[in-house]
Amino acid sequence: MNQRIAKIVCLLCLATLLTGCGTHFATMKNPHGDEVMLLGYDPVAYFTDGKPTRGKRDITSALPGRTYYFTSIKNKREFDAAPQKFEPQYGGFCSNGAPYRIKLGSDPTEFIIYNNRLFIFGDVLGREMWLLHRDDNVANADREWPAIANIGWRQASLMAFANKVPWYRNGAELHAEYERRNPGKRLSFDTGGMLTNLFLKGPGWRAAEGFGQPALGAPD
Repeated sequence: MNQRIAKIVCLLCLATLLTGCGTHFATMKNPHGDEVMLLGYDPVAYFTDGKPTRGKRDITSALPGRTYYFTSIKNKREFDAAPQKFEPQYGGFCSNGAPYRIKLGSDPTEFIIYNNRLFIFGDVLGREMWLLHRDDNVANADREWPAIANIGWRQASLMAFANKVPWYRNGAELHAEYERRNPGKRLSFDTGGMLTNLFLKGPGWRAAEGFGQPALGAPD
C-alpha cells in the first residue's frame, strides 16, 4: 500500500470513527427526531410560487430517511401524488458538488428551477459556479449520482476529494473563469472550511446559523 492510499484509508477510518458516515440526504434533525429536508422549506412552493417558502411542522410528508414540510394541505397532496416531480436533485446537496461526487452544502434559499427540476446549492457561490457549465454539470451529476446516492455524505465526500473525477475543476479555476466572463465582478464567500463542513457540522449549517448570510434557523 503506497503512502497516498494509506493516507486516504486513514482519513476514511477517522471520519467514520469520529462522526459516522452522515445521512444519505441533506437533512437536519428537528427536536422531534425527524430528518428534515430543505430546513423545512416547502419543495412544492419553489415551483408554484417561484421562491423558497417555509413549511409548517404540522403539515409534513415522510419518505425513507427524510421528511418535508409544506405550507398547505394542497401542496402536500401535490407532493404525495408525485414526489419525484418536486424533490430537490441529488438529495438536496449542493448541485455544484454533485458532478464531482461531493455531497456537501445545502441552502434552500439558493436554488434554480431548470428543465422542471429543482436544483439546490450550498450558497450563492455554488450557484454561480454551477451556471458556468450548467449542462455539463447536470449531465455529470445525473451520471454519477446513482453511485453515491446510498452512501453517507461524509464518506462520499471524502472519497471524492481523495479520488477526484477527471473533469474536476477547483475553486481557483472556476473563479478565474467567472471573472473572465463577468469583467469587473468578483465572488467571495467564506464556506467555513473543510474541517467544519466535513466533521463538525451538518450539510445545512451555514444557512441555518447564518454563517456569512442571514440566519434561516433550524427546523422546529
